[in-house]
Amino acid sequence: MSEPLVSIVTPVYNTEKYLAECMESVLAQTYGNWEYLVVNNRSTDKSLEIAEYYARQEPRIRIHTNEQFLSLMKNWNHSMRMISPESKYCKVVHADDWLFPECVARMVEVAEAHPTAAIVGAYRLEEDRITLDGLPAKISVFDGREICRGQLLLRPYLFGSPTSLLLRSDVIREREPFYDESTLQADKEVCYEILKEHDFGFVHQVLTFTRRHNESVTAAAKRINSERRIPTLKKYGPFFLTRNELQRTMEHELGEYYTRLAKGFWELRGREFFEDHREAFGRMGETMSRVRLCKEAILQMLNLRDTFGLLRRGIRRRRINKANRHNGG
Repeated sequence: MSEPLVSIVTPVYNTEKYLAECMESVLAQTYGNWEYLVVNNRSTDKSLEIAEYYARQEPRIRIHTNEQFLSLMKNWNHSMRMISPESKYCKVVHADDWLFPECVARMVEVAEAHPTAAIVGAYRLEEDRITLDGLPAKISVFDGREICRGQLLLRPYLFGSPTSLLLRSDVIREREPFYDESTLQADKEVCYEILKEHDFGFVHQVLTFTRRHNESVTAAAKRINSERRIPTLKKYGPFFLTRNELQRTMEHELGEYYTRLAKGFWELRGREFFEDHREAFGRMGETMSRVRLCKEAILQMLNLRDTFGLLRRGIRRRRINKANRHNGG
């Protein structure tokens, strides 16, 4: 076919609630030359049954079930290794997300028109909000390093999640493993790595839908890595930013972090909360300053209305936790 082959990939683990909608969105694509790889990570619900139902109807769907359960990032990497050697592009769609019908066609169109672009993004519908906007509407390809500078300097966020992007298959094959399995921010960091040497394409159209819920990777990252931007700045700031830009942005991010910690103090989070964040500072190569934390808490105390609101929230949370422990929850 004249259309280049696109490998569409969905890693699956216990997503029966959303998988049918996801797979139907792939089947509805206006683009014709694709393979669809569904990688079942030992699901214990009806995910495999749902995938097999659609595979019986569409021969371009391939289903692979892992021999053993893999951790999240290991399964993502395992899935990327399985794309066809004939594919020119790869489109990930997570099982709790879906694609608009023109998604693959419009992204491939931009990629074909701009061979220097290794990643192509687009606007997305994030629940009920349109996000990943902010680029000039009449331009379809951008210098990769400038895009990375903008992300580090807190300009509008553009990378989204793997569902938001189209990748050239060659850049996937060049990296082993593709994602850094040591961090939940691997999907963001791989964009910085690729855009060191490649451009960023963009379609000014809403092409993907991303769901936000408690089980999502993003929600997990927010719970576990509230300091998630600082390691990215430390890792990629020296490459993309000037020294002054990096220092200024780092100070801003540390200030935001101390503000969140001070709110935790007034929410009565307790010793374990602060011990976790002290260790987080250590992982970042920083030391948590008690003096700075106290100053921030005092500043917040001056706003009595907000402070009382935080205290009420903390007391309510403690009561709920106590009730759950009492009831064996």
